[in-house]
Amino acid sequence: MSVTGAYTPRPGGAPLPRMIAAQAVLETKMLLRNGEQLLLTVVIPTLLLVLFGSVDIADTGEGEAVDFLTPGILALAVMSTAFTGQAIATGFERRYGVLKRLAASPLPRWGLMTAKTASVLVTEVLQVLLVAVIALAMGWDPQGNPLAVFALLVLGTAAFSGLGLLMAGTLKAEATLAAANLVFLLLLVGGGVVVPLDKFPSGVQDVLALLPVSALSDGLRDVLQHGAGMPWGDLGILAVWAVVGLTAAGKFFRWE
Repeated sequence: MSVTGAYTPRPGGAPLPRMIAAQAVLETKMLLRNGEQLLLTVVIPTLLLVLFGSVDIADTGEGEAVDFLTPGILALAVMSTAFTGQAIATGFERRYGVLKRLAASPLPRWGLMTAKTASVLVTEVLQVLLVAVIALAMGWDPQGNPLAVFALLVLGTAAFSGLGLLMAGTLKAEATLAAANLVFLLLLVGGGVVVPLDKFPSGVQDVLALLPVSALSDGLRDVLQHGAGMPWGDLGILAVWAVVGLTAAGKFFRWE
């Protein structure tokens, strides 16, 4: 019996969804194995929640401190993963030629960015679950509509991802490392994460309120702490940042 052709090679790339899924799994594994990235994206937000929620360091206004802090820590977690962590990792991949080689593979460039975004979303799910469990153990009493929370987190992720990729694709890796960490620290203090914006001068408040982390933390706080409906104003700010960041990243990102 002839078996001619039974083992005939079939050169070519795998189906596109399978390639994106495989790359997303790889990106997630690399992120979770990176101790420094894990410290930034998981450990620091968790420690801040426990520290500021247990010790009266910052004046969080009326009510339980954990009810004020948890939405801000969720916003910080999104920023640390989608912006800071992704910018640093992508910047060094670009420096070492990893992106250049991946760009020559059957996986299209937009597919690579889709896989990176999927990896960010998986990490954020783990972060949100961890922060929520710890906050609930500390007495957190969340309110509001889960759909509003979901919309805020998705738009916040899009906004920070665009800004992170823009930074990674235009600056040198060392400059990206320094700038991303500096922005993280500045927004931690001035983004309404652990310090209410009303503690700043009125003129400064108006500027800080337009920052993506401020819009995300305030929107989450309005919903989860005060039980507000859909925070359209904060969603609008995040949408503008998302469009500007992703558009600029797509236009100016350099693969080499």
